[in-house]
Amino acid sequence: MKTIFKIFFIFPILLIGCDIFTTRDAEIPLLPRDSFQTAVTPEILIENFVNSLRDKNPDNYVACFADSSFSTIPFLFSPSSEALSQFPDLLNDWTIKNERQYFINIANKITADQPMTLVLDQVNQSLQGDSVFYEASYALNVPHTDQFPINYAGVLRFNIKRDSRAVYVISFWQDIKNGELPTWSELKGRYY
Repeated sequence: MKTIFKIFFIFPILLIGCDIFTTRDAEIPLLPRDSFQTAVTPEILIENFVNSLRDKNPDNYVACFADSSFSTIPFLFSPSSEALSQFPDLLNDWTIKNERQYFINIANKITADQPMTLVLDQVNQSLQGDSVFYEASYALNVPHTDQFPINYAGVLRFNIKRDSRAVYVISFWQDIKNGELPTWSELKGRYY
């Protein structure tokens, strides 16, 4: 009888002492919140594009481009002429798979606490039919750990369309050299 009494007496004390019925504070997430939004406007698409670089997120980066699953228009990339002369076999037939692989390769060369930064300037955007033509000067900083340059600059031209989901995507990207710094195309050629 004494054993049963001890169990009934000690067990509630143990339960109270263990705090099993109290709530705990929420844990701080290890990863930042995803900043990707459905691109229902061209402005959101450009914001997603810039944020995907900052976050080094290859899925969000590639989601900015026309996907054959949702569009009959394929993604096309036209590299700068300087980069094309350096990497003719690679950049001549550039695809979404190439975009993803280059992005992963470069992101792996950057420490976790360092973002890639893209600054777009002198933006010109015009609507023509079902397309939005977007042009901007760019300055891209890629703080990688290799001996290659970390700063790239030029002019990018995007042809932006809506796909079958009514989401804006980049269907065409032209890269143009504008100054002394290497272009984004050269970065792609080096890191594919």
